[in-house]
Amino acid sequence: MRLIVGLLAGLSVAGCASQRATTPAAPVSVRIIAFNDFHGALETPARPIDVQAADGKTVKVPAGGAAYFASAVKALKAGNPNTVVVAAGDLTSASPLVSSLFLDEPTVKALSMAGLEFNAAGNHEFDRGTKELLRLQKGGCDKNAVAAPCQLEPFKGASYTYLAGNTLDASGNSLMPATGLKTFGSGKSRVTIGFIGLTTRMTGTYVDPAGIVGYRFADEAETANKLIPQLKAQGADAIVLMVHEGGYPARSDQPNQCDGLSGPILDIMERLDPGVDVIVSGHTHRAYVCDYSATNPAKPVLLTSAGNNGVMLTGIDLTFDPTTKKVSARSARQVIVQGDGAVSAGGPVKANPAFPTYPADPAVAAHVARYAAAAAPLARRPVGKASAPILRDEDSEIVESPLGLLIADAQLAATRKDGAQIALMNPGGVRASITPAADGTVTFGDLFTTQPFGNNLQVREYTGAQLLAVLEQQFTNADGPKLLFPSGLTYSYDRSRPEGQRIIAPLVQGAPLDPASSYRVAMNGFLAGGGDSFTTLKAGRIVAGGMLDLDALEAWFARGQVVEPPALGRVKNVGPN
Repeated sequence: MRLIVGLLAGLSVAGCASQRATTPAAPVSVRIIAFNDFHGALETPARPIDVQAADGKTVKVPAGGAAYFASAVKALKAGNPNTVVVAAGDLTSASPLVSSLFLDEPTVKALSMAGLEFNAAGNHEFDRGTKELLRLQKGGCDKNAVAAPCQLEPFKGASYTYLAGNTLDASGNSLMPATGLKTFGSGKSRVTIGFIGLTTRMTGTYVDPAGIVGYRFADEAETANKLIPQLKAQGADAIVLMVHEGGYPARSDQPNQCDGLSGPILDIMERLDPGVDVIVSGHTHRAYVCDYSATNPAKPVLLTSAGNNGVMLTGIDLTFDPTTKKVSARSARQVIVQGDGAVSAGGPVKANPAFPTYPADPAVAAHVARYAAAAAPLARRPVGKASAPILRDEDSEIVESPLGLLIADAQLAATRKDGAQIALMNPGGVRASITPAADGTVTFGDLFTTQPFGNNLQVREYTGAQLLAVLEQQFTNADGPKLLFPSGLTYSYDRSRPEGQRIIAPLVQGAPLDPASSYRVAMNGFLAGGGDSFTTLKAGRIVAGGMLDLDALEAWFARGQVVEPPALGRVKNVGPN
Protein backbone atom coordinates (compact mmCIF):
# COMPACT_ATOMS: atom_id res chain seq x y z
CA MET A 1 0.00 0.00 0.00
CA ARG A 2 2.77 2.36 0.92
CA LEU A 3 4.44 1.61 -2.40
CA ILE A 4 1.23 2.31 -4.32
CA VAL A 5 0.66 5.55 -2.42
CA GLY A 6 4.25 6.53 -3.07
CA LEU A 7 3.87 5.81 -6.77
CA LEU A 8 0.63 7.78 -6.94
CA ALA A 9 2.24 10.67 -5.14
CA GLY A 10 5.15 10.53 -7.53
CA LEU A 11 2.80 10.49 -10.50
CA SER A 12 0.90 13.43 -9.02
CA VAL A 13 4.07 15.47 -8.61
CA ALA A 14 5.23 14.53 -12.08
CA GLY A 15 1.82 15.49 -13.47
CA CYS A 16 2.01 18.94 -11.83
CA ALA A 17 5.49 19.44 -13.15
CA SER A 18 4.34 18.43 -16.61
CA GLN A 19 1.39 20.79 -16.33
CA ARG A 20 3.67 23.62 -15.24
CA ALA A 21 6.03 22.90 -18.12
CA THR A 22 3.28 23.11 -20.69
CA THR A 23 1.60 26.22 -19.26
CA PRO A 24 2.41 28.99 -21.72
CA ALA A 25 4.23 32.03 -20.38
CA ALA A 26 2.21 35.20 -20.17
CA PRO A 27 2.74 37.90 -22.80
CA VAL A 28 5.30 40.54 -21.89
CA SER A 29 4.23 44.18 -21.88
CA VAL A 30 6.64 47.14 -22.19
CA ARG A 31 5.64 50.78 -21.90
CA ILE A 32 7.63 53.41 -23.81
CA ILE A 33 7.08 56.98 -22.60
CA ALA A 34 8.00 59.36 -25.41
CA PHE A 35 8.19 63.07 -26.15
CA ASN A 36 10.01 65.54 -28.38
CA ASP A 37 10.85 69.23 -28.91
CA PHE A 38 10.88 70.20 -25.22
CA HIS A 39 12.88 73.37 -26.05
CA GLY A 40 13.78 74.22 -22.47
CA ALA A 41 10.15 74.81 -21.45
CA LEU A 42 10.79 74.51 -17.72
CA GLU A 43 7.80 76.66 -16.84
CA THR A 44 4.26 76.15 -18.10
CA PRO A 45 3.90 77.99 -21.41
CA ALA A 46 1.53 80.95 -21.17
CA ARG A 47 -0.41 79.86 -24.22
CA PRO A 48 -2.84 76.94 -23.61
CA ILE A 49 -3.08 74.22 -26.25
CA ASP A 50 -6.20 73.40 -28.28
CA VAL A 51 -7.43 69.83 -27.80
CA GLN A 52 -10.61 68.07 -28.80
CA ALA A 53 -12.51 66.90 -25.71
CA ALA A 54 -14.63 63.76 -25.44
CA ASP A 55 -17.74 65.67 -26.53
CA GLY A 56 -16.08 66.69 -29.79
CA LYS A 57 -15.58 70.32 -28.85
CA THR A 58 -12.15 71.92 -29.09
CA VAL A 59 -11.12 73.32 -25.72
CA LYS A 60 -8.09 75.14 -24.33
CA VAL A 61 -5.88 73.34 -21.83
CA PRO A 62 -2.95 74.86 -19.90
CA ALA A 63 -0.24 72.27 -20.36
CA GLY A 64 3.46 71.77 -19.78
CA GLY A 65 5.97 72.68 -17.12
CA ALA A 66 8.86 70.47 -16.02
CA ALA A 67 7.48 69.78 -12.53
CA TYR A 68 4.13 68.55 -13.90
CA PHE A 69 5.94 66.76 -16.71
CA ALA A 70 8.01 64.74 -14.23
CA SER A 71 4.85 63.87 -12.29
CA ALA A 72 3.09 62.70 -15.45
CA VAL A 73 6.08 60.50 -16.33
CA LYS A 74 5.89 58.95 -12.87
CA ALA A 75 2.16 58.27 -13.29
CA LEU A 76 2.74 56.54 -16.63
CA LYS A 77 5.52 54.46 -15.14
CA ALA A 78 3.20 53.29 -12.37
CA GLY A 79 1.08 51.48 -14.93
CA ASN A 80 3.81 49.03 -15.95
CA PRO A 81 6.99 47.73 -14.26
CA ASN A 82 8.70 47.54 -17.65
CA THR A 83 9.17 51.14 -18.79
CA VAL A 84 11.62 53.32 -20.67
CA VAL A 85 11.54 57.09 -21.33
CA VAL A 86 12.79 58.31 -24.71
CA ALA A 87 12.80 61.53 -26.73
CA ALA A 88 13.13 62.56 -30.38
CA GLY A 89 15.31 65.64 -30.06
CA ASP A 90 15.31 69.43 -29.67
CA LEU A 91 15.09 69.22 -25.92
CA THR A 92 17.33 72.27 -25.62
CA SER A 93 18.01 75.55 -27.44
CA ALA A 94 15.38 77.90 -28.85
CA SER A 95 14.48 77.98 -25.15
CA PRO A 96 12.93 80.54 -22.80
CA LEU A 97 15.26 82.75 -20.83
CA VAL A 98 15.08 80.67 -17.64
CA SER A 99 16.83 77.84 -19.50
CA SER A 100 18.76 79.51 -22.33
CA LEU A 101 20.43 82.07 -20.06
CA PHE A 102 22.14 79.12 -18.37
CA LEU A 103 23.00 77.25 -21.61
CA ASP A 104 20.06 74.88 -20.97
CA GLU A 105 21.85 73.22 -18.07
CA PRO A 106 18.68 73.40 -15.91
CA THR A 107 16.66 71.64 -18.62
CA VAL A 108 19.18 68.82 -18.93
CA LYS A 109 19.05 68.33 -15.18
CA ALA A 110 15.24 68.52 -15.02
CA LEU A 111 14.82 65.89 -17.74
CA SER A 112 17.42 63.71 -16.04
CA MET A 113 15.40 64.01 -12.82
CA ALA A 114 12.25 63.05 -14.76
CA GLY A 115 13.88 59.76 -15.82
CA LEU A 116 14.74 60.29 -19.48
CA GLU A 117 17.02 57.49 -20.76
CA PHE A 118 17.61 58.00 -24.51
CA ASN A 119 17.35 61.14 -26.66
CA ALA A 120 17.97 61.45 -30.39
CA ALA A 121 19.90 64.69 -30.82
CA GLY A 122 17.81 67.10 -32.93
CA ASN A 123 18.94 70.00 -35.08
CA HIS A 124 18.64 72.52 -32.22
CA GLU A 125 20.99 70.46 -30.07
CA PHE A 126 23.65 71.56 -32.57
CA ASP A 127 22.85 75.29 -32.33
CA ARG A 128 25.88 75.95 -30.13
CA GLY A 129 28.09 73.46 -31.93
CA THR A 130 29.25 69.89 -31.41
CA LYS A 131 31.60 70.74 -28.53
CA GLU A 132 28.77 72.22 -26.50
CA LEU A 133 26.53 69.25 -27.28
CA LEU A 134 29.23 66.91 -25.99
CA ARG A 135 29.45 69.04 -22.84
CA LEU A 136 25.70 68.65 -22.27
CA GLN A 137 26.28 64.89 -22.33
CA LYS A 138 29.48 64.65 -20.31
CA GLY A 139 29.21 67.70 -18.05
CA GLY A 140 31.86 70.21 -17.06
CA CYS A 141 32.25 73.96 -17.30
CA ASP A 142 34.18 74.45 -20.55
CA LYS A 143 33.06 77.66 -22.29
CA ASN A 144 31.87 76.92 -25.83
CA ALA A 145 29.22 79.64 -26.26
CA VAL A 146 28.50 83.29 -25.55
CA ALA A 147 26.86 82.64 -22.18
CA ALA A 148 28.85 81.43 -19.19
CA PRO A 149 28.46 77.80 -18.09
CA CYS A 150 27.96 76.61 -14.50
CA GLN A 151 26.55 79.94 -13.29
CA LEU A 152 24.59 78.50 -10.36
CA GLU A 153 26.14 75.10 -9.77
CA PRO A 154 28.65 72.63 -11.25
CA PHE A 155 27.17 70.92 -14.29
CA LYS A 156 27.26 67.12 -14.17
CA GLY A 157 25.86 66.51 -17.64
CA ALA A 158 22.90 64.43 -18.74
CA SER A 159 22.11 61.16 -17.02
CA TYR A 160 20.42 60.11 -20.28
CA THR A 161 22.24 59.11 -23.46
CA TYR A 162 22.25 61.23 -26.59
CA LEU A 163 22.03 59.15 -29.77
CA ALA A 164 23.33 60.67 -33.02
CA GLY A 165 23.54 57.84 -35.52
CA ASN A 166 23.59 59.92 -38.70
CA THR A 167 25.92 62.69 -37.46
CA LEU A 168 29.07 61.39 -39.11
CA ASP A 169 32.68 62.52 -39.42
CA ALA A 170 34.86 62.00 -42.48
CA SER A 171 35.58 58.39 -41.43
CA GLY A 172 31.90 57.57 -41.04
CA ASN A 173 31.99 57.51 -37.25
CA SER A 174 29.07 59.02 -35.36
CA LEU A 175 29.56 61.96 -33.01
CA MET A 176 27.70 60.10 -30.27
CA PRO A 177 26.40 56.53 -29.98
CA ALA A 178 24.02 55.56 -32.75
CA THR A 179 22.06 52.99 -30.78
CA GLY A 180 21.18 51.77 -27.32
CA LEU A 181 19.67 48.62 -25.79
CA LYS A 182 17.45 47.98 -22.78
CA THR A 183 16.29 44.61 -21.47
CA PHE A 184 13.05 44.00 -19.59
CA GLY A 185 11.96 41.02 -17.51
CA SER A 186 13.92 37.82 -16.88
CA GLY A 187 14.01 34.20 -17.90
CA LYS A 188 11.47 33.29 -20.54
CA SER A 189 9.87 36.69 -20.08
CA ARG A 190 13.06 38.53 -20.96
CA VAL A 191 12.80 40.86 -23.98
CA THR A 192 15.25 43.40 -25.36
CA ILE A 193 14.44 46.60 -27.24
CA GLY A 194 16.97 48.36 -29.44
CA PHE A 195 16.86 52.14 -29.88
CA ILE A 196 18.15 54.15 -32.85
CA GLY A 197 18.56 57.92 -32.61
CA LEU A 198 18.77 60.18 -35.68
CA THR A 199 18.39 63.86 -36.49
CA THR A 200 16.94 65.31 -39.68
CA ARG A 201 19.37 65.17 -42.57
CA MET A 202 18.66 68.89 -43.05
CA THR A 203 20.38 69.81 -39.77
CA GLY A 204 23.37 71.25 -41.59
CA THR A 205 21.12 73.90 -43.13
CA TYR A 206 19.59 74.89 -39.80
CA VAL A 207 22.67 75.60 -37.70
CA ASP A 208 25.82 77.71 -37.87
CA PRO A 209 28.27 75.84 -40.13
CA ALA A 210 31.15 76.90 -37.89
CA GLY A 211 29.80 74.73 -35.07
CA ILE A 212 29.58 71.49 -37.06
CA VAL A 213 32.87 71.55 -38.97
CA GLY A 214 33.93 68.02 -39.90
CA TYR A 215 30.46 66.49 -39.62
CA ARG A 216 27.70 65.66 -42.08
CA PHE A 217 24.13 64.48 -41.57
CA ALA A 218 23.34 61.31 -43.49
CA ASP A 219 19.98 60.17 -44.84
CA GLU A 220 17.70 58.99 -42.02
CA ALA A 221 16.27 55.85 -43.64
CA GLU A 222 19.58 54.72 -45.12
CA THR A 223 21.28 55.10 -41.75
CA ALA A 224 18.52 53.25 -39.89
CA ASN A 225 18.63 50.40 -42.40
CA LYS A 226 22.33 49.90 -41.68
CA LEU A 227 21.76 49.89 -37.93
CA ILE A 228 18.75 47.55 -37.80
CA PRO A 229 20.71 44.32 -38.46
CA GLN A 230 23.39 45.38 -36.00
CA LEU A 231 20.80 45.73 -33.24
CA LYS A 232 19.19 42.41 -34.18
CA ALA A 233 22.60 40.76 -33.94
CA GLN A 234 22.97 42.23 -30.46
CA GLY A 235 19.74 40.56 -29.37
CA ALA A 236 17.10 43.23 -29.99
CA ASP A 237 13.61 41.68 -30.16
CA ALA A 238 12.06 44.99 -31.23
CA ILE A 239 13.39 48.28 -32.53
CA VAL A 240 12.30 51.81 -31.71
CA LEU A 241 13.49 54.58 -34.02
CA MET A 242 13.66 58.07 -32.53
CA VAL A 243 14.06 60.47 -35.41
CA HIS A 244 14.00 64.25 -35.36
CA GLU A 245 11.83 64.59 -38.42
CA GLY A 246 8.07 64.55 -38.64
CA GLY A 247 4.78 65.16 -40.34
CA TYR A 248 1.74 67.42 -40.46
CA PRO A 249 -1.71 66.01 -39.67
CA ALA A 250 -4.76 67.71 -41.16
CA ARG A 251 -5.94 68.83 -37.71
CA SER A 252 -3.86 69.97 -34.77
CA ASP A 253 -6.48 69.42 -32.05
CA GLN A 254 -6.72 65.62 -32.45
CA PRO A 255 -3.40 64.37 -31.04
CA ASN A 256 -4.46 60.71 -31.00
CA GLN A 257 -5.15 60.65 -34.74
CA CYS A 258 -3.21 61.38 -37.93
CA ASP A 259 -5.82 61.99 -40.63
CA GLY A 260 -4.30 63.60 -43.72
CA LEU A 261 -0.74 63.23 -42.48
CA SER A 262 1.89 64.67 -44.82
CA GLY A 263 5.54 65.57 -44.53
CA PRO A 264 9.05 64.09 -44.69
CA ILE A 265 8.42 61.34 -42.14
CA LEU A 266 6.28 59.47 -44.67
CA ASP A 267 9.17 59.18 -47.11
CA ILE A 268 11.42 57.92 -44.32
CA MET A 269 8.86 55.31 -43.26
CA GLU A 270 8.36 54.00 -46.77
CA ARG A 271 12.09 53.46 -47.23
CA LEU A 272 12.72 51.70 -43.91
CA ASP A 273 13.56 48.01 -43.95
CA PRO A 274 11.32 45.67 -41.92
CA GLY A 275 12.24 45.47 -38.28
CA VAL A 276 11.21 48.84 -36.90
CA ASP A 277 8.19 48.54 -34.63
CA VAL A 278 7.80 52.11 -33.38
CA ILE A 279 8.89 55.50 -34.71
CA VAL A 280 8.99 58.37 -32.24
CA SER A 281 9.20 61.50 -34.37
CA GLY A 282 9.48 65.25 -33.85
CA HIS A 283 10.65 68.51 -35.44
CA THR A 284 7.27 69.67 -36.80
CA HIS A 285 5.84 70.43 -33.33
CA ARG A 286 2.67 68.49 -34.18
CA ALA A 287 1.04 65.78 -32.09
CA TYR A 288 -0.25 62.56 -33.67
CA VAL A 289 -0.57 58.81 -33.29
CA CYS A 290 -0.57 56.74 -36.49
CA ASP A 291 -1.00 53.02 -36.96
CA TYR A 292 0.78 52.90 -40.28
CA SER A 293 -0.44 49.36 -41.01
CA ALA A 294 -3.73 50.95 -42.05
CA THR A 295 -1.85 52.79 -44.81
CA ASN A 296 0.65 50.09 -45.71
CA PRO A 297 -0.03 46.59 -44.25
CA ALA A 298 3.52 45.58 -45.14
CA LYS A 299 4.83 48.11 -42.62
CA PRO A 300 2.93 47.64 -39.34
CA VAL A 301 4.73 50.54 -37.67
CA LEU A 302 3.36 52.74 -34.91
CA LEU A 303 4.26 56.40 -35.50
CA THR A 304 3.96 59.04 -32.79
CA SER A 305 4.81 62.64 -31.98
CA ALA A 306 3.97 64.59 -28.81
CA GLY A 307 3.82 68.18 -30.05
CA ASN A 308 6.33 70.45 -28.33
CA ASN A 309 7.26 72.26 -25.10
CA GLY A 310 6.44 69.28 -22.89
CA VAL A 311 2.68 69.73 -23.21
CA MET A 312 2.14 66.03 -23.92
CA LEU A 313 3.66 62.62 -23.33
CA THR A 314 2.98 59.60 -25.51
CA GLY A 315 2.37 56.35 -23.69
CA ILE A 316 3.29 53.53 -26.09
CA ASP A 317 2.49 49.92 -25.08
CA LEU A 318 4.14 46.97 -26.79
CA THR A 319 3.04 43.39 -26.13
CA PHE A 320 5.53 40.61 -26.87
CA ASP A 321 4.78 36.96 -27.58
CA PRO A 322 6.93 35.20 -24.96
CA THR A 323 7.74 32.33 -27.32
CA THR A 324 8.65 34.13 -30.53
CA LYS A 325 9.72 37.37 -28.78
CA LYS A 326 7.95 39.28 -31.55
CA VAL A 327 5.65 42.23 -31.00
CA SER A 328 2.09 40.89 -31.06
CA ALA A 329 0.27 44.13 -30.30
CA ARG A 330 1.06 47.82 -30.12
CA SER A 331 -0.91 50.89 -29.12
CA ALA A 332 -0.33 54.50 -28.10
CA ARG A 333 -2.20 57.37 -26.49
CA GLN A 334 -1.35 60.97 -25.76
CA VAL A 335 -1.34 62.21 -22.18
CA ILE A 336 -1.89 65.96 -21.73
CA VAL A 337 0.53 67.30 -19.12
CA GLN A 338 -1.90 69.55 -17.28
CA GLY A 339 -0.97 71.01 -13.91
CA ASP A 340 -2.82 73.50 -11.75
CA GLY A 341 -2.99 76.21 -14.41
CA ALA A 342 -0.43 78.43 -16.15
CA VAL A 343 0.38 81.97 -15.14
CA SER A 344 0.65 84.16 -18.22
CA ALA A 345 0.79 87.88 -18.86
CA GLY A 346 -2.99 87.89 -18.71
CA GLY A 347 -3.21 86.10 -15.36
CA PRO A 348 -3.94 82.53 -14.23
CA VAL A 349 -5.42 80.03 -16.67
CA LYS A 350 -7.74 77.59 -14.93
CA ALA A 351 -7.14 73.88 -15.35
CA ASN A 352 -9.63 72.29 -17.75
CA PRO A 353 -11.81 69.69 -15.98
CA ALA A 354 -12.14 67.70 -19.22
CA PHE A 355 -8.59 66.42 -18.70
CA PRO A 356 -6.73 65.03 -15.67
CA THR A 357 -4.29 67.18 -13.73
CA TYR A 358 -0.92 66.23 -12.28
CA PRO A 359 0.68 67.57 -9.10
CA ALA A 360 4.02 69.32 -9.32
CA ASP A 361 6.99 67.10 -8.54
CA PRO A 362 8.50 68.85 -5.48
CA ALA A 363 12.17 68.27 -6.36
CA VAL A 364 11.80 69.38 -9.97
CA ALA A 365 9.65 72.35 -8.93
CA ALA A 366 12.34 73.51 -6.49
CA HIS A 367 15.01 73.12 -9.17
CA VAL A 368 13.06 75.20 -11.69
CA ALA A 369 12.21 77.83 -9.09
CA ARG A 370 15.90 78.32 -8.30
CA TYR A 371 16.78 79.08 -11.90
CA ALA A 372 13.64 81.15 -12.46
CA ALA A 373 14.58 83.32 -9.49
CA ALA A 374 18.08 83.84 -10.88
CA ALA A 375 16.72 84.81 -14.31
CA ALA A 376 13.82 86.93 -13.03
CA PRO A 377 15.53 90.33 -12.69
CA LEU A 378 16.64 90.24 -16.32
CA ALA A 379 13.46 88.62 -17.61
CA ARG A 380 11.18 91.20 -15.95
CA ARG A 381 13.08 94.27 -17.09
CA PRO A 382 10.67 96.42 -19.16
CA VAL A 383 11.90 97.28 -22.66
CA GLY A 384 8.87 99.12 -24.06
CA LYS A 385 5.18 98.84 -24.75
CA ALA A 386 2.97 97.30 -27.42
CA SER A 387 -0.62 98.10 -28.29
CA ALA A 388 -1.61 94.43 -28.72
CA PRO A 389 -0.12 90.93 -28.99
CA ILE A 390 2.33 90.64 -31.88
CA LEU A 391 1.88 87.18 -33.32
CA ARG A 392 3.95 84.67 -35.20
CA ASP A 393 2.19 82.18 -37.45
CA GLU A 394 2.03 78.83 -35.68
CA ASP A 395 0.94 76.74 -38.64
CA SER A 396 2.76 77.83 -41.79
CA GLU A 397 6.13 79.09 -42.99
CA ILE A 398 4.78 80.34 -46.28
CA VAL A 399 2.68 83.26 -45.00
CA GLU A 400 3.55 86.62 -43.46
CA SER A 401 3.29 87.16 -39.73
CA PRO A 402 3.19 90.50 -37.88
CA LEU A 403 6.08 89.48 -35.63
CA GLY A 404 8.26 88.37 -38.52
CA LEU A 405 7.73 91.70 -40.24
CA LEU A 406 8.41 93.61 -37.03
CA ILE A 407 11.73 91.81 -36.50
CA ALA A 408 12.71 92.65 -40.08
CA ASP A 409 11.82 96.31 -39.45
CA ALA A 410 13.97 96.32 -36.30
CA GLN A 411 16.92 94.82 -38.14
CA LEU A 412 16.65 97.28 -41.02
CA ALA A 413 16.56 100.20 -38.57
CA ALA A 414 19.64 98.88 -36.78
CA THR A 415 21.65 98.57 -40.00
CA ARG A 416 20.68 101.73 -41.90
CA LYS A 417 23.97 103.25 -40.73
CA ASP A 418 25.66 100.56 -42.85
CA GLY A 419 23.59 101.44 -45.89
CA ALA A 420 21.03 98.64 -45.59
CA GLN A 421 17.99 99.16 -47.83
CA ILE A 422 16.28 95.83 -47.16
CA ALA A 423 16.10 93.38 -44.28
CA LEU A 424 15.10 89.72 -44.52
CA MET A 425 14.08 87.50 -41.59
CA ASN A 426 13.64 83.71 -41.67
CA PRO A 427 10.43 82.25 -40.17
CA GLY A 428 12.29 79.56 -38.21
CA GLY A 429 14.06 82.26 -36.21
CA VAL A 430 10.78 83.66 -34.85
CA ARG A 431 10.23 81.39 -31.87
CA ALA A 432 7.24 82.79 -29.96
CA SER A 433 4.60 85.51 -30.14
CA ILE A 434 4.99 88.61 -27.99
CA THR A 435 2.12 89.03 -25.53
CA PRO A 436 2.33 92.30 -23.59
CA ALA A 437 1.07 92.72 -20.03
CA ALA A 438 -2.33 94.28 -19.38
CA ASP A 439 -0.78 97.76 -19.43
CA GLY A 440 1.08 97.00 -22.68
CA THR A 441 4.48 96.41 -21.09
CA VAL A 442 6.88 94.17 -22.99
CA THR A 443 9.79 92.69 -21.06
CA PHE A 444 13.26 91.54 -22.00
CA GLY A 445 12.08 88.01 -21.28
CA ASP A 446 9.36 88.41 -23.92
CA LEU A 447 11.93 89.46 -26.51
CA PHE A 448 14.39 86.74 -25.54
CA THR A 449 11.76 84.05 -25.93
CA THR A 450 11.10 85.38 -29.42
CA GLN A 451 14.79 85.72 -30.44
CA PRO A 452 16.83 83.28 -28.29
CA PHE A 453 19.71 82.41 -30.61
CA GLY A 454 22.04 85.37 -30.19
CA ASN A 455 22.78 85.79 -33.91
CA ASN A 456 24.85 88.75 -35.04
CA LEU A 457 23.38 90.87 -37.82
CA GLN A 458 25.16 91.10 -41.12
CA VAL A 459 24.79 93.39 -44.13
CA ARG A 460 25.53 91.89 -47.55
CA GLU A 461 25.49 93.44 -51.01
CA TYR A 462 23.66 91.75 -53.89
CA THR A 463 22.83 92.61 -57.45
CA GLY A 464 19.15 92.88 -58.22
CA ALA A 465 19.43 89.63 -60.18
CA GLN A 466 20.92 87.84 -57.16
CA LEU A 467 18.19 89.21 -54.94
CA LEU A 468 15.53 87.91 -57.33
CA ALA A 469 17.21 84.48 -57.16
CA VAL A 470 16.94 84.62 -53.36
CA LEU A 471 13.23 85.38 -53.58
CA GLU A 472 12.70 82.58 -56.10
CA GLN A 473 14.41 80.12 -53.75
CA GLN A 474 11.62 80.66 -51.23
CA PHE A 475 9.54 78.32 -53.39
CA THR A 476 12.25 75.81 -54.37
CA ASN A 477 13.81 75.51 -50.91
CA ALA A 478 15.26 72.06 -50.24
CA ASP A 479 13.49 72.05 -46.87
CA GLY A 480 10.12 73.04 -48.32
CA PRO A 481 8.70 76.48 -49.19
CA LYS A 482 9.65 79.20 -46.71
CA LEU A 483 8.64 82.86 -46.98
CA LEU A 484 11.25 85.37 -45.83
CA PHE A 485 9.83 88.32 -43.91
CA PRO A 486 10.91 91.54 -45.69
CA SER A 487 11.37 95.15 -44.66
CA GLY A 488 12.02 97.77 -47.34
CA LEU A 489 10.84 95.33 -50.00
CA THR A 490 7.39 94.53 -51.39
CA TYR A 491 6.29 92.22 -54.21
CA SER A 492 3.68 89.74 -55.36
CA TYR A 493 4.22 86.14 -56.37
CA ASP A 494 2.51 83.39 -58.34
CA ARG A 495 3.79 79.88 -57.58
CA SER A 496 2.06 78.47 -60.65
CA ARG A 497 4.43 80.34 -62.96
CA PRO A 498 7.70 78.80 -64.24
CA GLU A 499 10.75 79.11 -62.03
CA GLY A 500 12.40 82.48 -62.57
CA GLN A 501 9.09 84.19 -63.28
CA ARG A 502 7.30 83.79 -59.96
CA ILE A 503 8.28 87.16 -58.46
CA ILE A 504 6.05 89.99 -59.71
CA ALA A 505 6.61 93.76 -59.48
CA PRO A 506 9.28 93.83 -56.73
CA LEU A 507 9.79 97.28 -55.20
CA VAL A 508 12.76 98.39 -53.07
CA GLN A 509 11.91 101.40 -50.93
CA GLY A 510 9.02 102.01 -53.33
CA ALA A 511 11.11 101.93 -56.54
CA PRO A 512 11.20 99.05 -59.05
CA LEU A 513 13.98 96.54 -58.39
CA ASP A 514 16.70 96.80 -61.06
CA PRO A 515 18.46 93.48 -61.81
CA ALA A 516 21.66 95.37 -62.70
CA SER A 517 21.78 97.58 -59.59
CA SER A 518 23.33 96.74 -56.21
CA TYR A 519 21.37 96.49 -52.96
CA ARG A 520 22.44 96.17 -49.37
CA VAL A 521 20.46 93.62 -47.39
CA ALA A 522 20.49 93.04 -43.61
CA MET A 523 19.86 89.63 -42.03
CA ASN A 524 21.07 87.47 -39.18
CA GLY A 525 24.35 85.63 -39.57
CA PHE A 526 22.65 82.25 -39.68
CA LEU A 527 20.62 83.24 -42.71
CA ALA A 528 23.57 84.98 -44.35
CA GLY A 529 25.53 81.74 -44.13
CA GLY A 530 22.90 79.85 -46.12
CA GLY A 531 20.79 78.76 -43.15
CA ASP A 532 17.30 77.33 -43.68
CA SER A 533 18.59 76.16 -47.08
CA PHE A 534 18.81 79.71 -48.49
CA THR A 535 22.11 78.94 -50.20
CA THR A 536 21.64 81.85 -52.62
CA LEU A 537 22.21 84.31 -49.76
CA LYS A 538 25.83 83.20 -49.41
CA ALA A 539 26.64 84.89 -52.73
CA GLY A 540 26.38 88.39 -51.30
CA ARG A 541 29.48 90.45 -50.50
CA ILE A 542 29.79 91.13 -46.76
CA VAL A 543 29.65 94.86 -46.07
CA ALA A 544 29.18 95.13 -42.31
CA GLY A 545 28.00 93.29 -39.21
CA GLY A 546 28.06 93.36 -35.48
CA MET A 547 24.87 94.02 -33.47
CA LEU A 548 23.00 91.06 -31.99
CA ASP A 549 19.52 90.43 -33.41
CA LEU A 550 18.10 90.60 -29.89
CA ASP A 551 19.72 93.99 -29.29
CA ALA A 552 18.18 95.31 -32.51
CA LEU A 553 14.75 94.13 -31.42
CA GLU A 554 15.16 95.71 -27.98
CA ALA A 555 16.24 98.99 -29.58
CA TRP A 556 13.05 98.98 -31.66
CA PHE A 557 10.94 98.73 -28.51
CA ALA A 558 13.06 101.31 -26.65
CA ARG A 559 12.26 104.17 -29.05
CA GLY A 560 9.68 105.58 -26.63
CA GLN A 561 6.73 104.73 -28.89
CA VAL A 562 3.97 102.19 -28.34
CA VAL A 563 4.77 99.46 -30.86
CA GLU A 564 1.95 98.51 -33.22
CA PRO A 565 1.77 95.08 -34.89
CA PRO A 566 2.77 95.68 -38.54
CA ALA A 567 0.08 95.32 -41.15
CA LEU A 568 0.34 92.34 -43.50
CA GLY A 569 0.55 92.71 -47.26
CA ARG A 570 4.19 93.33 -48.09
CA VAL A 571 4.16 90.00 -49.90
CA LYS A 572 1.01 89.11 -51.83
CA ASN A 573 0.08 85.74 -53.25
CA VAL A 574 -1.70 86.41 -56.56
CA GLY A 575 -1.57 82.82 -57.81
CA PRO A 576 -4.17 80.05 -57.62
CA ASN A 577 -2.50 78.47 -54.56
